[in-house]
Amino acid sequence: MKLFEKSTIGKMKLKNRIIMAPMGTKPESDGSYSYNAINYFEERAKGGAGLIITGANIVSTKFEERPENELSNFHHVEKLAVLIERCHHHGAKVCVQLTPGLGRMVYSDPYHAPYSASDEVYSFWFPTLKCKKLSIDDIHFLTEKMSYAATLAKAAGADAVEIHGYGGYLLDQFHSSIWNKRTDEYGGSLENRLRFSTEIIAAIHQACGADFPVLMKYTAYHGIPGGREIAEGVEMGKIFEKANVAALHIDVGCYEVWYKAISTVYEKQGHQVEYAAQVKEAVELPVITQGKLFDPELAEKVLDTGQADYVALAHQMLADPYWPAKVKAGDLDDIVPCIGCNECLLGGFSGKHYYCAVNPLCYAEKDYQLTPTQNDESVLVIGGGPGGMEAAITAAERGYTVELWEKTNHLGGNLQAAGHPTFKHDVLKLIEYMQHKIESYPIKVRLLKAANAEDILLQSFDHVILATGAKSIMPPIKGIEYAHTASEYLTGKAEPGENVVIVGGGLVGCETAAFMKETAESVSIIETMDDILKTVVHSKNNDESLRDMIQERGINLINSAKVTEITPDTVYYSKDGTTHKLECDTIIIAAGYLSENKLADELEEKVPQLSVVGDAVAPRKIIDAVHEAYHAVRVM
Repeated sequence: MKLFEKSTIGKMKLKNRIIMAPMGTKPESDGSYSYNAINYFEERAKGGAGLIITGANIVSTKFEERPENELSNFHHVEKLAVLIERCHHHGAKVCVQLTPGLGRMVYSDPYHAPYSASDEVYSFWFPTLKCKKLSIDDIHFLTEKMSYAATLAKAAGADAVEIHGYGGYLLDQFHSSIWNKRTDEYGGSLENRLRFSTEIIAAIHQACGADFPVLMKYTAYHGIPGGREIAEGVEMGKIFEKANVAALHIDVGCYEVWYKAISTVYEKQGHQVEYAAQVKEAVELPVITQGKLFDPELAEKVLDTGQADYVALAHQMLADPYWPAKVKAGDLDDIVPCIGCNECLLGGFSGKHYYCAVNPLCYAEKDYQLTPTQNDESVLVIGGGPGGMEAAITAAERGYTVELWEKTNHLGGNLQAAGHPTFKHDVLKLIEYMQHKIESYPIKVRLLKAANAEDILLQSFDHVILATGAKSIMPPIKGIEYAHTASEYLTGKAEPGENVVIVGGGLVGCETAAFMKETAESVSIIETMDDILKTVVHSKNNDESLRDMIQERGINLINSAKVTEITPDTVYYSKDGTTHKLECDTIIIAAGYLSENKLADELEEKVPQLSVVGDAVAPRKIIDAVHEAYHAVRVM
């Protein structure tokens, strides 16, 4: 496979063409790498990545606070050196990403204006806050700091550095006419707008030597009105090639369309490749591409057809650090799939570390290891959704005797509905993976087995884990019997007509609407709140992607409205004190879920150990079900 060919970027020799893409990590209080971060990177090196690119290291806090790690003085070298050394032990090379800052993307407060390329642009997070313009002296200062940080990275043992010039961050603000309104030598023409970056490249070469590889990650296409088109992105690649970078790492998007940069479940696989391929045609340098390339067959095809020279994996490496090793060994069924939920991103933006919904050990590689049980004990898991499957797998891994009861004729629980839409098949991969794991262990699975307290108590299990999930709520609306739940339509048990009305504009309602519009003539959402998705706690890019899909598919939104009556062909609702009617032939209820957990009270203090996990505790998300199940078994 071309994925596992040896290669070189400049003078840096790599064992394969698989790169761990840069993702931020939470630093120690002084900005250096924490041991949790070091363990996290080492695990990905163990997993077989040829090159690991760290998240951005800020080189100075003179103009803005530290966003993640910092590499600005001699004291930051020690922990970075430990990180690099540990990765080197497993044959992975390490590239340290350096940034002069975030510019208008800084999230601080509405009273301190961020610095940017121009004072004619506004803060992203505080749209009424005008930015401050970096002076020429400021630019020279940051250039020197980037150069110095590169010498620190080299001193720590780094094999290369990558310049953080993408995604609408500070350097991309200089690169882009939409944000760069300068009239001096750093504005105007494309060459001038790229001058800050090309001067950084030259300064690093002068400080670190011409043989020390400098990679450039930049945005070739923004995907917003007034943003960069791919033709300019191609020209940028040519300019960076003349500046003697060792490779081009092609990015797409910015915060306004963040899902184009940081993929969600809704994007198609390989959605950034076409842009990297156009740059690749115009340059002789190695080109790195990214964007949902977790399917080994697709990743191999991208390389084999010459669309890029390297594939970079980001969130897939969180879900399964051993993706490279498993692909090389042909163990594709053992790969833990990324489901595009972006809980990792949400964790970071909530002030926490970067969680992974399907990998409880992400960023906790040494903290939550399983130990073999010392007791010959039995575990009964009730419910075959994500929480129940995770509990059964984890208990089997620890060496317990495990039995799983599921009341339907299949495993997956509500994941079956969640993964059925054409744009959410990534979720179905999680069911397939968990089923494979269950089949690989001596777990006794009993389908069509409804649980009751009497049956459970008769069999004397040592541990009982309730993962009984949640059921759809049918609100007390007159004529509700003429409606059906979203799950029935999401799983294909019911087919929509031409005119669909969905009651409820939460996540399930919006995804159902987008899916129904693939066949229906018209789809409307009626939501009691003043906007859709207000009850949903998910990452900004998932929200953006779904909202754009709703808009692009022409779905009618009726907010601040309450459904008062349903008939076989009409929905009546009140809005602004007036009753309206909407004719339709399909009425779908997406009004939330209610936990099914009555067994908890019936079994309390009657079994040796009882745990309740996932939606049986409260209707929530996949991350809650998987993590609660894993830890319930881990601490037994």
